[in-house]
Amino acid sequence: MQPRSRKTRLLGLLPARVVTTRARSSRKTLHLTFDDGPHPEFTPAVLDLLKAHGATATFFLIGNRIDGHPELVRRIVAEGHALGNHSWSHPLMGNLPLPAQIEEIARTDAALSPYSGRGTHPFRPPCGALPANLLLHFARTGRTVALWSYDSHDYEPLPAPTLLAHIHANPPRPGDTVLMHDDNATTVDLLGTLLPQWRANGLELRAMPRGRG
Repeated sequence: MQPRSRKTRLLGLLPARVVTTRARSSRKTLHLTFDDGPHPEFTPAVLDLLKAHGATATFFLIGNRIDGHPELVRRIVAEGHALGNHSWSHPLMGNLPLPAQIEEIARTDAALSPYSGRGTHPFRPPCGALPANLLLHFARTGRTVALWSYDSHDYEPLPAPTLLAHIHANPPRPGDTVLMHDDNATTVDLLGTLLPQWRANGLELRAMPRGRG
């Protein structure tokens, strides 16, 4: 269980205008991201913890969950967090033809726009599965794929203490974009320990820098 996969390291070698994994920053900053929300139970708990520790994050939302929880999306924006696009139905994009991939993204952008005031948003493919045809489409149209450089593995069926031990053994570094999820209790347990530790270590906890969504 490695927090830095070979795939994300290789994708990080691509121009940042095409794929972004980690940020260049002169400050000691971690960029927090949460996938797969909004979730009626766990997203509020994540937001409570972020607020308590003065942290902001980027929430990559699944489009077909947005209309069911408009109050959560409004709260995400009101508390200073950023919205990202995590597709409409969370498919593996490589299993779809390119027009269907584009439709998944466009439909989610449209659902996010009333909350963000933006026409497009940073896109993160489900499971990080980025087919070549979609990558080329983004390069042609001037959009950036927003991935990560550090995987917390909070989606693994492991107890929080086990995951904490792995994170403490190989912690994120300043500039890392941290992958987490706001659809499970394990993430809430991890954040309760990690956020105060990271702040005590002098790290700022911020959303991803705005790129060319």
